[in-house]
Amino acid sequence: MEWKYVLASVVFSLIGIFILGICFWFFEKITPENLWKEIIEKNNIALAIVAGAFMIAMGIIIGSAIHS
Repeated sequence: MEWKYVLASVVFSLIGIFILGICFWFFEKITPENLWKEIIEKNNIALAIVAGAFMIAMGIIIGSAIHS
C-alpha cells in the first residue's frame, strides 16, 4: 500500500465534501423558504426528497469530476 494514494484519496474526498457543501448552501439560498425549517418543522417530505436527490446528484457529479 502506497501512502501517496491514500493521501490523494483523503484530499480529494475533503475537496469533494467541501464543494458539495458549497453547492448545498447555494441550493438553499436560491429556494424561497428555509430548507431545514420546512423539512424539520413542517414535515415537508417532498422537499426532503428534492434535497436528498440534489445531494446525490451533486455527489455523483463531483465524484465523476474528481475520478477523471
